[in-house]
Amino acid sequence: MTTQRTPPLTGVTVLELGSFMAAPFAAMQLADLGAEVIKVEHPAGGDPVRQTGPFLGTESSPFVRINRHKRSVALDLKSPDARPAFLRLVERADVLIENLRPGAMRRLGLGYEDLREINPRLVYASASGWGQDGPLANLPGLDIMAQARSGLMSITGHPGGPPAKVGVPICDLVCGLYLALAVTAALRERDRSGAGQYIDVSLFEAGASFAVWEAGKYFATGEVGGPLGSAHQSNAPYQAVHSSDGYVTIGATTPRNWQAFCEVLGLTRLLDDPHCADAFSRLQNRAELIETIETVTSTLSTAEIVDRLNKAGVPCAPIADYGEVFTDEHLTARDFFWDAQHPTLGPVRQLGSPMRLSETPVQRAAAGPVLGADTREVLLAAGCTAAEIDHLAASGAALTMNADGAATTSPAAAITPRR
Repeated sequence: MTTQRTPPLTGVTVLELGSFMAAPFAAMQLADLGAEVIKVEHPAGGDPVRQTGPFLGTESSPFVRINRHKRSVALDLKSPDARPAFLRLVERADVLIENLRPGAMRRLGLGYEDLREINPRLVYASASGWGQDGPLANLPGLDIMAQARSGLMSITGHPGGPPAKVGVPICDLVCGLYLALAVTAALRERDRSGAGQYIDVSLFEAGASFAVWEAGKYFATGEVGGPLGSAHQSNAPYQAVHSSDGYVTIGATTPRNWQAFCEVLGLTRLLDDPHCADAFSRLQNRAELIETIETVTSTLSTAEIVDRLNKAGVPCAPIADYGEVFTDEHLTARDFFWDAQHPTLGPVRQLGSPMRLSETPVQRAAAGPVLGADTREVLLAAGCTAAEIDHLAASGAALTMNADGAATTSPAAAITPRR
């Protein structure tokens, strides 16, 4: 019988100076994998996502999900009083992740060159809109700008329609995933060399990296892709088609699937049609092909089409809204959703991690922390004295919590971090 071991990154300590999405999402991946993530936030308000609704009591519902498994230390890094405490955290850290505007950490004297003098084993990872150098580096960069410049918005939506972005902040999220992947690679390299290194990941390049089909076309032919609605760039039929009660997605792209698709829908005449003889021919004649297919699918319900095609082994799926996704039978059977405990909210439903490791599974523990909940405990463990922590709290350079969970200080107005 296999003994379940601790998550794979247990023993790794991560400092996160993150706001909004990319750095917090990256740190969440590492926390799921067992790393101790210490989220360093400004005492006056913390991560701006804390002010983003909807709210559960006084807590942000998005925040307690994207910041699960983390500990909150509230320090004002612009305060000279807080600097020694933060550097003590750096001395003991394996990783630092930040997504402030390029140059912001250097101006605080906390750039990579500064911190590696204190901890040469530190893996220092920065996420930004455009990267740490280049002509765009100093511009503010949000997900939609990265989607725009990376080409994603040029191929999203329907031909002739207005600009559309991907429905989720895809550049933010994938930048976070690349950041987490790079961190794990750098930790592996540190096992060999003993030295940390610097990591630079941008939303812009994360978005541009998706252009696999578009690059294959452009670098081969010079052709620039455009929006295709739900249709695939290089295959047909591979898109959403009308049913009698909505739409259904189909993907009959291999010879076997194409034959089964035609047989199930009573379109066997297409098997002998030279305009549909192979994948390239079907792509060239896509408009006429889809019109023919929809003469049949529009007479059948989505459920009927899915049932018939599933039985024939042809890829297909209904288009689910998130109310259906979050109650999905398959995801529920695979135990994807779970409840994280929060000190004031109780159980908080979570999206599961897609990473399923057989021997060292991801952890399922706490929801995102209350601001400053761990300041005192973490700083004491880092070597600060109780008197030093009390001084930081009294000066407003730190936020600490009483035993009953109440803040010991009332810092001035919040300072919103900038990317």
